[in-house]
Amino acid sequence: MHKILVEIYNPASNNTYDVFIPLKSPVFEVVHLLTHTISDLSQGHYKVTEQSVLCDQMTGNVFDINRTIEELGLKNGSKLMLL
Repeated sequence: MHKILVEIYNPASNNTYDVFIPLKSPVFEVVHLLTHTISDLSQGHYKVTEQSVLCDQMTGNVFDINRTIEELGLKNGSKLMLL
């Protein structure tokens, strides 16, 4: 499976995480995995909710949850934000 290494910033915990994500997965699956992982790593500073979104850290644009990571054109080193 092809994966890329991205940087995920989480303002709730004020932490940044380097994470491998699969190119072929839709954003909603990636968000589900990231929310649970970051919730565990942040020791409760980030709570898992249905409203969690993944967006571009530089522009703030929210990604369409039905598109794949590959379709969004994300690459190694992309900087994302999980809200």
